[in-house]
Amino acid sequence: MKPKNTTNTSITKVLYKAILTCGFLIVTLPALADNTDTLRLKNDAVLVGEIKSVSKNVVTFETDYSDSDFKIKWLEVKEVKSKRVFMLTLSNGQVLHASISSFDTGDNSVNLKTIESGEKNIKLSEIVDMQPFESTFLSRLDASIDFGYTYTKANNLQQLSTRSVLGYLGNRWSGNVSFDMVRSMQDSVEPIRRTNGVINFEYYLKHNYFLLASANFLQNDEQLLALRATTRMGLGKFLVRNNRMYLALAAGGAWNNEQYTENTEPDRNSAEAFVGVTADLFNTGDLSLASSLVGYPSLTESGRFRSDFKFDVKYDLPLDFYVRLGFTINYDNQPIEGASESDYVLQTSIGWSL
Repeated sequence: MKPKNTTNTSITKVLYKAILTCGFLIVTLPALADNTDTLRLKNDAVLVGEIKSVSKNVVTFETDYSDSDFKIKWLEVKEVKSKRVFMLTLSNGQVLHASISSFDTGDNSVNLKTIESGEKNIKLSEIVDMQPFESTFLSRLDASIDFGYTYTKANNLQQLSTRSVLGYLGNRWSGNVSFDMVRSMQDSVEPIRRTNGVINFEYYLKHNYFLLASANFLQNDEQLLALRATTRMGLGKFLVRNNRMYLALAAGGAWNNEQYTENTEPDRNSAEAFVGVTADLFNTGDLSLASSLVGYPSLTESGRFRSDFKFDVKYDLPLDFYVRLGFTINYDNQPIEGASESDYVLQTSIGWSL
């Protein structure tokens, strides 16, 4: 009996076209730069140009005299001069809109003129994110794409993998879409396919809390899934949010719909709760680590439990290239007959980030 691939193929094409469309916008939208910022580093080097962002302990700085942006550790900055207004996120979760009035080199702090509360003195180590408030659409985008390919002469084995992420940071919210695909082909064997697309939205509240909504679309042959669509909404909190790492917990409710590659199996729907933890470690030189674990106890199917685990290690190379090693596993203690309880993938790839 042939698998039913119509739904899977349609979802894959829609997600892939969405990523390509967003990538086209990244390439074609112009960036309007206003080079009015000055950075003085601890080694007394001076850079004149534009602060694009401060995120994960790194200042992204654009100049007219360099083809690529400078990436500088935030705590290596000695002085900042700028007349622009920035949106700053502090380690306690507070969000400020402010201009920089002066810099105190004695204790590495900056004096701000904030819209919300007037004059304020903030230590550099307390600023975990800083974005130009008047920044263009393009400057608020964060994108990456990577590829991996393996060929083995025996049985003409070929494996292709690709991962892409496109994100946008608003004043009090962020959104991103990701697309992962693995294809394995060899002589005399049916191709093995795995596709995963995610749409995620977060709205940031006071005291490091945030609201979240997401939709996850998964297809994999190992668990006989033509499509698993999981939508969820919940509340989260950053337990740690500083210039070295993010650690967040989230919980809420989810709705899970599953369609199978076997025509004899009916669609499956279930209401679920979810609890998740996310960790992001980035102040380790050119190396960064990101991990997430989400558990889904079913509310409508007795004893059923699912989980998704993801772990990535990324090493930055020159010119915004990088090498990534990623591991993902999906677990279900009550799969349909003939399907595996788990499906996992280990990927190595090289990529580029915006």
